[in-house]
Parts: sequence; C-alpha cells; structure tokens
Amino acid sequence: MHAVVRDWRAAPLSNADRALCELAEKLTHRQHEMTPADLERLRARGFDDRAIHDAVHVIGYFAYITRVADALGVEPETFIEPWGGK
Repeated sequence: MHAVVRDWRAAPLSNADRALCELAEKLTHRQHEMTPADLERLRARGFDDRAIHDAVHVIGYFAYITRVADALGVEPETFIEPWGGK
C-alpha cells in the first residue's frame, strides 16, 4: 500500500487498480478534461456502471473533504501514523 501512496505509477497494481488510479488523478486534477472515453477504459477493465458510479462518488468525496479540511485549517490527527513514515 505504501508504494501506491509514494508513486502509484511505479506500484505493482493490477490493470483494474491502475485504471482506478488514473481516473482518480484525472477527476481530482483535470476534471474539466473528463470524457466518456475515461469511463469506457474502466468498462474495458471489467467495471460495471455501478462500480464506476461508486468510484466517482468516493473520489469526489475525498476531493471535497480534503478541500474543506484545508480551507478550515484542520490539522491531521496525531495518533495516525503518516504513510511511509517508517
């Protein structure tokens, strides 16, 4: 899991997981570039419409809540160890 956090492109991921990471990155950073082809890539990796719907909602929620936390100056919990910290 730490390899995904450090650099998902270099992590040993399945084609399906790699497609999800590509979607998450694009939806988070370049959402205005999303096209139906992005969803077709997921379908080609075995995702049905329900799974795609759920993935988009989870990705969108994390983007939303991160922005809310950043805007309000929420500090990370000290009892949670940072990824890759050891």
